[in-house]
Amino acid sequence: MEKIESTKNTKVKQWKKLLTKKGRTKAKQYIIEGHHLIEEAFKSGASIECLIISDHVELTEWMKQIETNEYFEVSENVAMALSETGTTQGVFAVVGIPEEARIVIDKPYLFLDGVQDPGNVGTLIRSADAAGFGGVVLGEGSADLYNPKTLRSTQGSHFHIAMYTGIIEEWINHFQTAEYSVYGTALDERAVSYLGEKQHQPFGLIVGNEGAGVRAALLELTDKNLYIPIKGQAESLNVAIAGSILMFSLYQ
Repeated sequence: MEKIESTKNTKVKQWKKLLTKKGRTKAKQYIIEGHHLIEEAFKSGASIECLIISDHVELTEWMKQIETNEYFEVSENVAMALSETGTTQGVFAVVGIPEEARIVIDKPYLFLDGVQDPGNVGTLIRSADAAGFGGVVLGEGSADLYNPKTLRSTQGSHFHIAMYTGIIEEWINHFQTAEYSVYGTALDERAVSYLGEKQHQPFGLIVGNEGAGVRAALLELTDKNLYIPIKGQAESLNVAIAGSILMFSLYQ
């Protein structure tokens, strides 16, 4: 196992580039941090191309089973340079960005229309996984899937569910051509309460930007637009909370 003690090391510089979208796109790799995310990557069969361990961390039994040609032991200051958190568990992995999976519509899909906050995107992916959805589509303007904050919020769910980037209009057409409903989320006069709306077959659900909501052009294309009745004084719900409520309620 090679040991690296300097943050100026070439490898460290390469790894730090993976903390940027440009660097990830060029390398076709991303970096994950922490025991849980790495274990989820291992269990899911993701392409772990490199394992990076701080010199104060002992390899677990499952880490020893990871099939990769590159193991590195790094000093604490290198670990801190790679970490996107205030404190670090001192374990990192470089993972290959997979090709997008073939589209199979046998479960509901969640469409994100310009959801900008990485925490919201990650939470929605995690909820979609928990609710039994088949895929999540990151539409234009949505936070990058491989942003470290997004990854932390997914808690590894992006390994369990099909992930796509694409044009939401095309996905709406794809679902409706297959005679599956697509729901929007809105607060206008055309929207109806989600209460009582149930689905036993695949459907699409669109949630929108934190400030502007789902684009009006998309809402014109949907089969039905839904809202969540609010009983208290809050003006609205956080998009990740609203999306989670709808996913669990709609899909039976």
